[in-house]
Amino acid sequence: MSLATTRFGRTGLTVSRLALGTMTFGLQTDEATARTILDAAAEGGVNFLDTADVYPLGGSVETAGATEAILGRWLRDRGRSRFIVATKAAAKVGPASWDQGNSRKHLLDAIDASLGRLQTDHVDLYQLHFDDRQTPLDETLEALDTIVRSGRARYVGVSNFMAWRIARAIGRSELNRLVRFVSVQPRYSLLFREIERELLPLAAEEGLAVIPYNPLAGGLLSGKYRPAAGPQENTRFTLGSAGAMYQDRYWNERCFAAVQRLQDIAAEAGVGLATLAVAWTMAKPQITAPLLGASRPEQLAATLAAADYVLDPALEKRLDEETAEFRKGDAPR
Repeated sequence: MSLATTRFGRTGLTVSRLALGTMTFGLQTDEATARTILDAAAEGGVNFLDTADVYPLGGSVETAGATEAILGRWLRDRGRSRFIVATKAAAKVGPASWDQGNSRKHLLDAIDASLGRLQTDHVDLYQLHFDDRQTPLDETLEALDTIVRSGRARYVGVSNFMAWRIARAIGRSELNRLVRFVSVQPRYSLLFREIERELLPLAAEEGLAVIPYNPLAGGLLSGKYRPAAGPQENTRFTLGSAGAMYQDRYWNERCFAAVQRLQDIAAEAGVGLATLAVAWTMAKPQITAPLLGASRPEQLAATLAAADYVLDPALEKRLDEETAEFRKGDAPR
């Protein structure tokens, strides 16, 4: 299966229009299943793989790095040069107080550890997993500049940053002639649209690639969950240290009511809700490649199908209108 490619922000790099996120590998998904998922994604045309040093999702300091190690073994067998590989750092991955954050000390240690687990001499994209207000931006940017100049990363980006902090970082990079962020990785879906207000306009103006995660809202937009049944075991909503976070994000009456409306729309359109939800994300002009997630290989079929689904402008507008409330932030609690 072929998959269209697109330019990665304002860089000269091109990537597949869909990317694979790997945060389930190593806890929710065992290595054998993870390899099957990776094979299915590759066969579907995905060449862009995203991970992080703290994964698997829902794990602890003791499990940090397991996902990178699984991906590294698969890349060794399949051929590293065939894929664009991205990882992230900032979360706590060790017992020392400096085993986290965006300090020069931690980032220079973290990139070497990630490369060892990934069994490669470089990553294509190295990202700050979240903002670290305790470390000066200039220190972080200088560390990233060192990493890129040493050849250990080709490009750098951020995840979970506020728009104003990205804008400030870009300004500091330009002023000090340091490596510049080329991408952002925010949460984005029909059930979480706040980034449309400031982050997506900034990305458009600065030429930043946008690789959103949670396009299915932790699986809620697959339509498989029922609120009365409660969160199912071995899903994002019950997974280790991450279960409470996902329940707080999506497991509420407001989201379930929206999912029911969206399921009705999808049925009218004759398409699965998961396919429609990813296609809607891909249709936004600022979006480069949504990150697909899976705990079983068969789950990829519906999301990969979004690449071939032509979203009618009238249907897109209806989806926008039905989920307009999710542009405004969470409802008061």
